[in-house]
Amino acid sequence: MQCPRCSSQHTVKHGRIHNGKAKRMCKDCRRQSVPAATKKVITPQSWELIDKLLLEKIPLAGIARVAGISEDYLQEYVNRKYASVPREIQSRAPKKVG
Repeated sequence: MQCPRCSSQHTVKHGRIHNGKAKRMCKDCRRQSVPAATKKVITPQSWELIDKLLLEKIPLAGIARVAGISEDYLQEYVNRKYASVPREIQSRAPKKVG
């Protein structure tokens, strides 16, 4: 197998990932990779559905199951969204009546 980063042929077995696929590690650049990895692309429509489900206070496990993504990836997405929300509320003082 060839390293995706440096194109070296010096790779060795380096364990397995969560679903049992074998991992390889490049001896030159130390990058870990999975042969024949499949990258699932999440569509913008799926992200919109996820955002709506998050507003409904549905558990992350249920949202991950419906959207077909891992709970870990969904948690990372929620953390990024939470970090982008401003911490202070912008408000004006009420008008005094009198």
